[in-house]
Amino acid sequence: MSNTLLERLKALHPQSIDLSLGRIERLLAALGNPQDKLPPMVHVAGTNGKGSTLAFLRAIAEALGKGVHVYTSPHLVDFHERIILAGPHGAAPISEDVLVDCLARAEAANDGELITLFEITTAAAFVAFADAPADLLLLETGLGGRLDATNMVAKPLITIITPVSIDHVSFLGESLAEIAGEKAGILKPGVPCVVGRQEKEALDVIERRAEEIGVPLHVAGRDFDSFEQQGRLVFQTDSRLFDLPLPRLAGRHQIDNAGTAIAVASIVFGDALTARGLEHGMTNAYLPARLECLPVGALHAYGVEGTEIWLDGGHNEAGGQAVAHAIAELDERLPRPVHIIWGMMETKDARRFIAPFKGLVERVYTVPIPDEPNAFAAEPLADLARAEGFDAVAVNSVPEALLKSASNGIPVRVLICGSLYLAGLVLKQHA
Repeated sequence: MSNTLLERLKALHPQSIDLSLGRIERLLAALGNPQDKLPPMVHVAGTNGKGSTLAFLRAIAEALGKGVHVYTSPHLVDFHERIILAGPHGAAPISEDVLVDCLARAEAANDGELITLFEITTAAAFVAFADAPADLLLLETGLGGRLDATNMVAKPLITIITPVSIDHVSFLGESLAEIAGEKAGILKPGVPCVVGRQEKEALDVIERRAEEIGVPLHVAGRDFDSFEQQGRLVFQTDSRLFDLPLPRLAGRHQIDNAGTAIAVASIVFGDALTARGLEHGMTNAYLPARLECLPVGALHAYGVEGTEIWLDGGHNEAGGQAVAHAIAELDERLPRPVHIIWGMMETKDARRFIAPFKGLVERVYTVPIPDEPNAFAAEPLADLARAEGFDAVAVNSVPEALLKSASNGIPVRVLICGSLYLAGLVLKQHA
């Protein structure tokens, strides 16, 4: 039923997306302004690391006994993943009945006016969050920040800006400064903001905006730091030091994301924050398709016994750099031939994504992403990889790529990457 509703709502999409708050403002007013009735809120923008940072923060908050709502996008397998509701037995994806009710209310209030799917589903999510009690709402922007539908919240508890890099240039601008300016649009006067590690060009913009409107900033590398030391995660400020287990989420970049989450938790929870709560957050935070080593399942049947299958949804230059660095570290500890299975949307800069893997991978298999009209076909993507110096083969599907990868009979390390849409397809196939 919700799928039928969502398909119907897609038809209300404007001919072209113009980032604007006018449509969502009108709809929320017709719904009785649910954005003004939400639990205390953490609002996050940034290019990379938003979902991981919120996963750490959710795990920390729940370890402290807090009820937590979460709003993220896009989903991987099922739309319900986007709206997590706190409940007496823990947080869970929104139920079909509640989702249908909230979507129907949003559809009726919209009354056939043009609106984007993200805008109308965000309005429905606000209705769901306003209706269900919670101690905290973790709210992730969809695109940008300044004109994002989630930016209708007037007074969050705290904001976060995770690392800013080049992405969505057609909407947010072609320079780091322009994109940072859009992300900094979530800053609110007097509301503290925790800023993850940034390039100087991006940080300058964020700091300037914060000074203009009176935002206290807590900046990674200046006001707090997190790093790996002797197989542990160390977080420190001028007044606090935590010695914690390494994050469950793999990759050096997750130490930075975890540090951002700890800095936020330190401000939000103050003296109630415990080392035990943080330990739980590090070891229990989970987000699928973020450098995830897939447990043995359906896709392993196409490979040689002992083959590792890693999955990551990163899709921009910074994401490629982070994952390539993590795979290189894995290779140092346990060397193995590395094969990439790569699919990507044409709206992304494929060359910049794949470049960091040079010298690291033995072969690249390119795949189409079914039912995604804006995805690269396999052969043009393979041509692009070859032009970058990779041994690349175009195939029709992930299973076919795994079969070809196994043709020499040697266990390999396979990384499936390049798109959250591809990651969602893989999780469906692997179930």
